[in-house]
Amino acid sequence: MARGASDWTGELEIWLEPFLRRLGNKTRQRICPLYVAGLIGPGDRKSVQPMAERLAPGEYDRLHHFVATGVWDAAPLEAELLMQADRLVGGDDAVLVIDDTALPKKGSHSVGVAPQYASALGKNANCQTLVSVTLASGKVPVMVMVGL
Repeated sequence: MARGASDWTGELEIWLEPFLRRLGNKTRQRICPLYVAGLIGPGDRKSVQPMAERLAPGEYDRLHHFVATGVWDAAPLEAELLMQADRLVGGDDAVLVIDDTALPKKGSHSVGVAPQYASALGKNANCQTLVSVTLASGKVPVMVMVGL
Protein backbone atom coordinates (compact mmCIF):
# COMPACT_ATOMS: atom_id res chain seq x y z
CA MET A 1 0.00 0.00 0.00
CA ALA A 2 1.46 3.37 -1.04
CA ARG A 3 1.69 6.08 1.55
CA GLY A 4 0.05 9.44 1.04
CA ALA A 5 2.05 12.65 0.68
CA SER A 6 1.10 13.84 4.18
CA ASP A 7 2.04 10.57 5.97
CA TRP A 8 5.67 11.64 6.29
CA THR A 9 4.76 14.70 8.38
CA GLY A 10 2.93 12.54 10.92
CA GLU A 11 5.86 10.13 11.07
CA LEU A 12 8.22 13.08 11.48
CA GLU A 13 6.22 14.37 14.46
CA ILE A 14 6.38 10.94 16.11
CA TRP A 15 10.13 10.64 15.47
CA LEU A 16 10.86 14.16 16.74
CA GLU A 17 8.83 13.77 19.97
CA PRO A 18 11.70 12.62 22.25
CA PHE A 19 13.94 15.37 20.85
CA LEU A 20 11.29 18.03 21.40
CA ARG A 21 10.97 17.03 25.06
CA ARG A 22 14.70 17.71 25.43
CA LEU A 23 14.38 21.18 23.89
CA GLY A 24 12.34 22.29 26.89
CA ASN A 25 11.15 25.67 25.62
CA LYS A 26 7.58 25.50 24.23
CA THR A 27 8.29 27.91 21.36
CA ARG A 28 11.32 25.85 20.29
CA GLN A 29 9.18 22.71 20.53
CA ARG A 30 6.64 24.30 18.16
CA ILE A 31 9.14 25.74 15.66
CA CYS A 32 11.60 22.83 15.47
CA PRO A 33 9.25 20.51 13.49
CA LEU A 34 8.63 23.33 10.99
CA TYR A 35 12.35 23.79 10.47
CA VAL A 36 13.07 20.07 10.07
CA ALA A 37 10.07 19.63 7.71
CA GLY A 38 11.35 22.59 5.69
CA LEU A 39 14.77 21.00 5.33
CA ILE A 40 13.60 17.53 4.31
CA GLY A 41 10.28 18.34 2.64
CA PRO A 42 9.43 19.56 -0.84
CA GLY A 43 10.78 22.84 -2.14
CA ASP A 44 14.00 23.78 -3.85
CA ARG A 45 15.16 26.57 -1.54
CA LYS A 46 16.02 25.50 1.99
CA SER A 47 16.81 28.90 3.49
CA VAL A 48 14.59 30.30 6.25
CA GLN A 49 12.46 32.72 4.23
CA PRO A 50 11.21 30.26 1.57
CA MET A 51 10.67 27.57 4.19
CA ALA A 52 8.60 29.97 6.31
CA GLU A 53 6.54 30.99 3.27
CA ARG A 54 5.85 27.32 2.43
CA LEU A 55 5.18 25.96 5.89
CA ALA A 56 4.28 28.75 8.30
CA PRO A 57 3.29 32.06 6.72
CA GLY A 58 3.72 34.83 9.27
CA GLU A 59 6.24 32.82 11.34
CA TYR A 60 9.43 34.01 9.58
CA ASP A 61 10.74 35.88 12.66
CA ARG A 62 10.28 32.89 14.98
CA LEU A 63 11.81 30.47 12.48
CA HIS A 64 14.74 32.84 11.88
CA HIS A 65 15.28 33.22 15.65
CA PHE A 66 15.22 29.43 16.08
CA VAL A 67 17.92 29.01 13.42
CA ALA A 68 20.08 32.11 13.89
CA THR A 69 19.95 33.31 17.47
CA GLY A 70 18.29 30.68 19.59
CA VAL A 71 20.79 29.44 22.18
CA TRP A 72 20.35 26.15 23.97
CA ASP A 73 22.41 23.30 25.27
CA ALA A 74 22.94 20.78 22.46
CA ALA A 75 24.10 18.01 24.82
CA PRO A 76 20.59 16.69 25.67
CA LEU A 77 19.70 16.54 21.95
CA GLU A 78 22.96 14.80 21.08
CA ALA A 79 22.39 12.28 23.88
CA GLU A 80 18.88 11.57 22.54
CA LEU A 81 20.25 11.16 19.01
CA LEU A 82 22.78 8.60 20.21
CA MET A 83 20.07 6.68 22.11
CA GLN A 84 17.75 6.69 19.09
CA ALA A 85 20.56 5.65 16.72
CA ASP A 86 21.50 2.79 19.04
CA ARG A 87 17.83 1.76 19.31
CA LEU A 88 17.40 1.78 15.51
CA VAL A 89 20.66 0.25 14.30
CA GLY A 90 22.83 -0.59 17.30
CA GLY A 91 24.03 -4.05 18.11
CA ASP A 92 26.96 -6.37 17.56
CA ASP A 93 26.81 -6.02 13.76
CA ALA A 94 26.69 -2.18 13.78
CA VAL A 95 29.62 -0.20 12.42
CA LEU A 96 30.70 3.39 12.90
CA VAL A 97 31.47 5.10 9.57
CA ILE A 98 33.63 8.23 9.62
CA ASP A 99 33.73 10.03 6.28
CA ASP A 100 34.65 13.37 4.75
CA THR A 101 32.53 15.22 2.23
CA ALA A 102 33.76 18.14 0.14
CA LEU A 103 31.26 20.84 -0.84
CA PRO A 104 32.65 22.88 -3.74
CA LYS A 105 32.11 26.63 -3.22
CA LYS A 106 32.66 29.59 -5.53
CA GLY A 107 32.80 32.31 -2.87
CA SER A 108 34.63 32.69 0.40
CA HIS A 109 31.90 33.83 2.79
CA SER A 110 30.85 30.42 4.15
CA VAL A 111 32.60 29.05 7.23
CA GLY A 112 35.62 26.87 6.47
CA VAL A 113 35.84 27.66 2.74
CA ALA A 114 39.39 27.51 1.46
CA PRO A 115 41.41 25.99 -1.36
CA GLN A 116 41.90 22.44 -0.06
CA TYR A 117 41.83 18.84 -1.22
CA ALA A 118 38.31 17.87 -2.27
CA SER A 119 38.06 14.08 -2.22
CA ALA A 120 34.86 14.10 -4.30
CA LEU A 121 36.66 16.05 -7.04
CA GLY A 122 40.02 14.30 -6.67
CA LYS A 123 41.94 17.59 -6.63
CA ASN A 124 42.48 20.82 -4.71
CA ALA A 125 39.51 23.18 -5.04
CA ASN A 126 37.74 25.98 -3.20
CA CYS A 127 35.43 24.03 -0.88
CA GLN A 128 34.14 23.26 2.59
CA THR A 129 35.04 19.90 4.04
CA LEU A 130 32.59 18.22 6.39
CA VAL A 131 33.29 15.18 8.52
CA SER A 132 30.35 12.92 9.31
CA VAL A 133 29.96 10.08 11.78
CA THR A 134 27.28 7.53 10.94
CA LEU A 135 26.13 4.43 12.82
CA ALA A 136 25.07 1.73 10.39
CA SER A 137 23.79 -1.81 10.45
CA GLY A 138 22.95 -3.68 7.27
CA LYS A 139 21.49 -1.10 4.91
CA VAL A 140 20.27 1.27 7.63
CA PRO A 141 22.49 4.32 8.37
CA VAL A 142 21.84 6.91 11.09
CA MET A 143 24.02 10.01 11.00
CA VAL A 144 25.06 10.93 14.53
CA MET A 145 27.43 13.87 13.94
CA VAL A 146 28.52 16.34 11.25
CA GLY A 147 31.19 18.97 11.69
CA LEU A 148 33.34 21.33 9.68
